[in-house]
Amino acid sequence: MSFKSVFVLFYSYAFIAFIGISSMFMVVIAFLIRIITLPFDKRLIIINLFSSFWASLYIWLMPAWSVKIKNRNKLDMKKSYVLVSNHQSQLDILVIFRLFFPFRWISKASVFKLPFIGWNMLLNGHVKLKRGDKQSIKQMMACCEQLLAQNVSIMMFPEGTRSKTGIVKPFKPGAFILAKKMKKSIIPLVINNSKNALPKYSLTSQGRHSIELNVLDEIPYSEFANMKTEDIAQMVQAIIASHVKNHQ
Repeated sequence: MSFKSVFVLFYSYAFIAFIGISSMFMVVIAFLIRIITLPFDKRLIIINLFSSFWASLYIWLMPAWSVKIKNRNKLDMKKSYVLVSNHQSQLDILVIFRLFFPFRWISKASVFKLPFIGWNMLLNGHVKLKRGDKQSIKQMMACCEQLLAQNVSIMMFPEGTRSKTGIVKPFKPGAFILAKKMKKSIIPLVINNSKNALPKYSLTSQGRHSIELNVLDEIPYSEFANMKTEDIAQMVQAIIASHVKNHQ
């Protein structure tokens, strides 16, 4: 193994250790923010933005990663949306936090049990889901409907899991059922160049990568009000795929 490979491996594991240690302190700050802001911040905007800072910190401190955000101004903090994105890497979650825009994730229930990170997800009001559990899916959809009714945005990866090739897979209907039922606009997000930065099933950084996150034009409810859910999913998948480099 070359010196460069040993250094990259060492740096990667040191970085993971830093994430673990720093999370112990950051979750305490998050807890205090949640207590202080509870009486007046019903949408949890402040703690959501703190979590964006927490996640962005790791992007900023990893020299192998740079993230460029395009068209952030298309997001209006006063409004709520159903946000959907392609999914290439474990890193995508940190990348989307770089938007500094409040929303709720849909995440596997097991993630909420993780120390520090999972506790912060609970503090932020993210939504649990047990894959394949019909009752859990029903509860997740009901929770998302309630959040959207309270003017809180929902973020989903409609592919369901990360793409091994970067090619955008068919979209599942959940996000689009919500958007149509709650009459909410859809905001497509496009991530490029994250696939090899932190590949699936890997915790090791792989070289230097200039990652891009592009906020595409809002798709208002009026544009899909009379469409079938599966047609909405196909339409949005095609829009996102047309901007994904691996898909072209």
